Amino acid sequence: MSYSPFRIDVPDAVLDDLRARLARTRFTDRSGDQPWQGGADPDYLRDLVSYWRDGFDWRAREAELNAYPHHLAVVGGRKLHFLHVRAVRPTGAPAPLPLILSHGWPSSFVEMLPLVDRLTDPARYGGDPFDAFDVVVPSLPGFAYSELPKEPLTRAVLARTLHELMTDVLGYRRYGAFGGDVGGVVTGWLGALYPEQVAGIHMIHPPFPASFDARPLSAAEQEYLDAEAAYDETDGGYSAIMGTRPDTLAAALVDSPVGLAAWLVDKYRDWSDNHGDLANSFDRDTLLTIITLYWATGTIGSSFRQYFDFDHNTPRPDITVPAAFTVSTEPSQANLPREIAERACTDIRHWSEPGRGGHFMPLEEPDLLAGEMRQFFTSLRP
Repeated sequence: MSYSPFRIDVPDAVLDDLRARLARTRFTDRSGDQPWQGGADPDYLRDLVSYWRDGFDWRAREAELNAYPHHLAVVGGRKLHFLHVRAVRPTGAPAPLPLILSHGWPSSFVEMLPLVDRLTDPARYGGDPFDAFDVVVPSLPGFAYSELPKEPLTRAVLARTLHELMTDVLGYRRYGAFGGDVGGVVTGWLGALYPEQVAGIHMIHPPFPASFDARPLSAAEQEYLDAEAAYDETDGGYSAIMGTRPDTLAAALVDSPVGLAAWLVDKYRDWSDNHGDLANSFDRDTLLTIITLYWATGTIGSSFRQYFDFDHNTPRPDITVPAAFTVSTEPSQANLPREIAERACTDIRHWSEPGRGGHFMPLEEPDLLAGEMRQFFTSLRP
């Protein structure tokens, strides 16, 4: 298969329309007494929209994104967008192990850029130049410039798509995989389905087994599952509506940039390790770059497809390739016992609970995460 260069180029008309919509925004009142008590805080949104309209420089951000080599390939008859960044390595260095880094929801390839820099050119960040990797960052199908498949968007379909990108399109015979959230689930599927080609997997959200029936739950496992269920009672509304009425929600968000921003920043605040202040984890330019990509591509609705198609998934086989975990610090991961992951993975070689870095760890703690990834994946080189 072949692939072609690609550049991000949002038309001026789209940006002009965006600014006009932002200027006409109607804001709601806060529901509770405290900021963020009822979701995206109106005062925060007012400030963010004001900056989005009058201070945010999309063209500058677009140029920064285009400094990376973007490509489009046709995989399974549909367009797939990806970055392919070669390792910077000295003469005599071993051939680099290629890595594929997969984002989740509500995210984009932008989340992985700090890791790209640190993994392809570690010497620039004080690391060993011999520990450089080739790095591939796809936009998952339905996100940004990647099209949805014609079939239901299951985890197996996502894994097959990314595997074909790495092997048939890019010609790699062996590679490592990293991901978080949905990208992490797909990473686990890559390891389960393609153990001959996948050297190892690294995730920030450890996988559940396909079934807990193999042995009784331990006290720690039961306690965690009960706590997760209780947390879902307060946080699960977003996935319930995206999984059952995605078109209804998407009709509102694809037409209102502020509605779109509210839907996304609510999760960036709830799931990151920001101690109550988004600015502790993300600058406004980064958040607005991700939000503007969703807006310009009109892909918020298609990003929901993985939720709507969830019931089409089949049980995942056991993961037998070497596995590493840098467990994120977020409510859904609190006190997650390693033994749950051991039910899913037969060869866990690294387990770390650093106590910092949330759902979007590549953006929040890139030095920490890149260091652990280099340590694990360099151990898998031939």
